[in-house]
Amino acid sequence: MSLVNAADSLEKQNQKLQIIAEALMNRVEYGTEQSGAAYAQFERAALLEKRVRARTLELERTLDLLHESNAQLARANDETEAARRNLADAIETVSEGFALFDPSDVLVMCNSRFCRDFRDTAENLTPGLPFVEYVKKISLSQYLALPQGMTADRWAARRLRRHQDRRVMFNVQLTHDRWLQVSEHRTANGGTVVLQTDVTDLVRLERQERDKLKDKQTRMIRATLDHLNQGVCVFDESARLLGWNDKLGTLLGVPARRLHLGASFFTLVEQLDEDMAFTRGIDRAGFAKWARTDGPRDPISFEVRRGGSETLQIFGRSMPDRGFVISVTDVSAEREAAQKLFELNEILEQRVMERTLELEDALSAAERANASKSRFVAAASHDLLQPVSAAKLYIASLADRCTTSEETSILTKAESALSGAEQIIEALLDISKLDGDGLSFDVRAVPLRDVLRPLRDEMEVLAANKGLRLDFVESGLMVESDPAYLRRIVQNLLANAIRYTDSGRVLLGVRRNGGSARIEVWDTGPGIAEDDQSSIFEEFRRLDTSASDNDGLGLGLAIVERACARLGHPLGLWSQPGHGSCFMVNVPIAGLAGPSRDVSRRTPKPIGVAQAGMIALLVENDPQMRRAVSILMESWGVNVIEAEDAASAHELLEDLQINPDALVLDYQLGPGPSGVDLYKSICEMAGPLPCAIISADRSADLRATCKALAVEFMQKPLDRQKLGQFLNLVAHQMQ
Repeated sequence: MSLVNAADSLEKQNQKLQIIAEALMNRVEYGTEQSGAAYAQFERAALLEKRVRARTLELERTLDLLHESNAQLARANDETEAARRNLADAIETVSEGFALFDPSDVLVMCNSRFCRDFRDTAENLTPGLPFVEYVKKISLSQYLALPQGMTADRWAARRLRRHQDRRVMFNVQLTHDRWLQVSEHRTANGGTVVLQTDVTDLVRLERQERDKLKDKQTRMIRATLDHLNQGVCVFDESARLLGWNDKLGTLLGVPARRLHLGASFFTLVEQLDEDMAFTRGIDRAGFAKWARTDGPRDPISFEVRRGGSETLQIFGRSMPDRGFVISVTDVSAEREAAQKLFELNEILEQRVMERTLELEDALSAAERANASKSRFVAAASHDLLQPVSAAKLYIASLADRCTTSEETSILTKAESALSGAEQIIEALLDISKLDGDGLSFDVRAVPLRDVLRPLRDEMEVLAANKGLRLDFVESGLMVESDPAYLRRIVQNLLANAIRYTDSGRVLLGVRRNGGSARIEVWDTGPGIAEDDQSSIFEEFRRLDTSASDNDGLGLGLAIVERACARLGHPLGLWSQPGHGSCFMVNVPIAGLAGPSRDVSRRTPKPIGVAQAGMIALLVENDPQMRRAVSILMESWGVNVIEAEDAASAHELLEDLQINPDALVLDYQLGPGPSGVDLYKSICEMAGPLPCAIISADRSADLRATCKALAVEFMQKPLDRQKLGQFLNLVAHQMQ
């Protein structure tokens, strides 16, 4: 049990303790001195007094602190009140309406200018008012000018949606043509400061400037319309005339008194000259129907003829405000020029047709002459071989009768001369066969070793006589070809290499090249200059070189080229002067061509191509390849025009003024546009044409490009049968 009540004040507790201490002192002084209990009580009283004094000092310090805290609180309250008065004075001096809402959207304070223009609402704006109620009161104010078609509830809902944005600024129209700009700013604790600024003067000034600008623009538009070479008129949504220029009346023949502000479009259309005929596009009723359309109008364009000699083009277009603008242009000169151009084009087409017929007659005559030449060469070759053979027999019979070495030498030279003549005649006979249409090949699967081994045994003797080494690389591949002509091709290449090589060696080998076997004949001869590499395949063409002691016939490579072209075996050449040459023949490997390839006897000429009179453009930058493909297609009756790159192809077509029936284009044409680019440029001028792209590039991108362009893709080495099928398809399309 405590002697002091804790609820008493410190002064009262101190007073009680003093009374208790005094009572104890009296008790000690007047009590029994011999009593030990009394002394003990005295000691306790003394200890208690000590504690009371300590507690009293603590209480006194606590009271001092309390008095100091109360003084600081009083000073803080004074400062707060002063700050509030200063803040109120400050916001009151602001020229704008100011209001502060707390994070709960409750009004904390505002100045007298806030909502001053809403006099029926300002007296209700007191602290504690929710933001929603504030917006509702504003929306119902008689001083708020609501937009047309806007209700108070809709305005309040839209205002509350804007309040959710982080940055808010908009203009509010008041009655009597006044404007307020309202902006909201967020405070750090999530509250909102609303500012209202009177922008009436700014809006009115902006309106005046806008009106001035409109007037200026109107004058500029009017000046522009007056200087246009076209007639222009503008109508509003009710088809009433708003603006026009003088050129309009001149072109349409409408008197000036009829062109006035507010004139009806339909009246103007009815008043057009009777001799004005709607010739292209729509008629007079359709024009009026277009103008009556309620809503967006599609642009219209048509032509009318006035007076029989004047052609006017009329163009109409709708405007955003549902009005429309009409422009009238005099196109009489253009139409007259177009008519003359059309007539001239017909004359030119007639001349081109006549020239084409003349060319066709000349081409037919040339083909007949070529066929007659081939038949003559074949017949003459057969007829000449007989007396030459007889002469050789006579000379052989005289050899036994010669007694002197001089006579024997003469007979030997005569026999050699006759043998040379016989070889020339046989070569001419071979060329005439290859140029003719009746030749067929026995194409079948052939083991390469059966063709190459006999040639090695045969040519080793010729090489040894010249002191050359003939190397042969064995091959176990099976190819598709005519064995007799393939042997003749390789034989001529080997003989040519040995003839023009003075020292070193000649190499015959085979390499795999995708789905084909590439037969290569290498030599260490003098080489062939790049400028001469295309001419060596011409008949009776020999390079003037001292590398060969044997003049030769100049027909071996011509036969090789024609045979390769007819068989579809691409022929290639690499050569470097001073280092040697390499002739290459690509032959398809048997069994890799797929089930559609016929390895039995076949006709090399596609059916129907010769009868179609086809003209094909061949663009190939490799001279040997170009000549081989050209000879092959010409043997089928195709008229081939050749070019080596895109530029020369365009020049050729421009000079000839013809459109080819088919295009055969190499993909890689060296520097400049590719075959695909050339195809696109030709199609832009002449329209879509059947096309085959030839390339050694087997990438999927090139195949996809050709597929997208709907052109045929052919790999190198070129498959003659695939080329024939392409040309045959073109021939059927022409018929």
